[in-house]
Amino acid sequence: MTERALFTPDDYRELTVDELALLRLAYGKAVEALRKNITPKGFTACSLADNQPYGTDVNYRAVWARDGCKTIVWSLDLPDEDIRACQAATLRTLLSHQAPTGQIPGCVMVDDDRPEYSGVGGITSIDSALWLFLALWWYSVTTGDWSIVQEYRHALQRAMDWLTAHDSNNCGLLEIPEAGDWTDLFARSYHVLYDEVLWHRCLLCYAAILRHLGEDQKAADYERWAVHVRTAILRSFWPSTQRDGHEAMPQFSDVQFALGDARYLVAEVSPFGFSWRCDVYANILAYLTNLIDRNRAMMTFRFLWGVGVNDPGPVKCLYPPVHAGDPEWRSYFTVNLLNLPNHYHNGGIWPFIGGLWVRYLHKLGLRDVARRELVNLARLCSMGAHGEWEFNEWHHGVTGRPMGKAYQAWSAASFIKACHALHVEPDELGHL
Repeated sequence: MTERALFTPDDYRELTVDELALLRLAYGKAVEALRKNITPKGFTACSLADNQPYGTDVNYRAVWARDGCKTIVWSLDLPDEDIRACQAATLRTLLSHQAPTGQIPGCVMVDDDRPEYSGVGGITSIDSALWLFLALWWYSVTTGDWSIVQEYRHALQRAMDWLTAHDSNNCGLLEIPEAGDWTDLFARSYHVLYDEVLWHRCLLCYAAILRHLGEDQKAADYERWAVHVRTAILRSFWPSTQRDGHEAMPQFSDVQFALGDARYLVAEVSPFGFSWRCDVYANILAYLTNLIDRNRAMMTFRFLWGVGVNDPGPVKCLYPPVHAGDPEWRSYFTVNLLNLPNHYHNGGIWPFIGGLWVRYLHKLGLRDVARRELVNLARLCSMGAHGEWEFNEWHHGVTGRPMGKAYQAWSAASFIKACHALHVEPDELGHL
């Protein structure tokens, strides 16, 4: 799409001339920020030239699976050859460093080509493999290039088998170790909404890959599995007093049933309890991947809008944040001062989730609101710790000031994708 096609005044009549000009500027700056992350091995998480690493921050000098795969999915609308080449390089770098067990590395260091399979504390990265399947499927469908699928078809099955092994009790859902995904310094474990949403979508993407490879029977098995997983997610994570005649009372605790009728999918469920907090990111993903229907998504929107998750900018990743003394608080939240209340994964504002929020609103049919939120997201991304238009990694949940790395790839890519999505009919939007 061209800039002119993206931002025509007739399509944005509710915006001022200055707001339209801001969006045009923001789009160009987002593409520039994305390009700063291009390397021969794939997309880095943030610009290597614009961020000085210190301490554990050295791990930003890497091609990260979750960062790189999200960036691939959200930049596929761009026709640029160098970006397309970097998308392919990202996938090949990750797949070529697969562990013998089938595990996809959390990241591969750009300086010495060394793979890392765990994050802080030696905890595995579950969502690396989940995002890989999503990115590979969308890359192949969009570009028509199935060579990576063909080359790594056996590696893909090993990765799927590795993921499947995390369903340790054969319930359909994955059992996630604490801090084993993108919230790598946060207390989420066992059945974690974010991972289960991705797991459902991952099964469908792999089934589609198998169908392309001519393995229809195997694909059908994974499709049926996905149906079972969706049912399990809705039963466990959306508390309701309404039960049909074939469904037993809540399985994991009577306490969850005491919540009554939910307005969103709860963040975490385990045999020992649950987190009633709203994982904003995961709930947005649930609608964008068609796991929940519009009625549920609208209930969630009304809740999120009412509590102001988009204030002072779109959008906080968690509501409400966890404070010291809360049963969900962990002493390690203070490591590197990252997960203090309203920081980082503990209620911080993430521009890449803001881009998904804009698309969530658009898919709900709230077009005017989506466009105004895109303007607010542009204003957020225009800020920076050292200069304008840094597309920072995250912002403080109360002040809105940038606190993360500059020129974050997924922040820029998500903004780009949001701009493109607003020109597509809501019922024609692709997943994620």
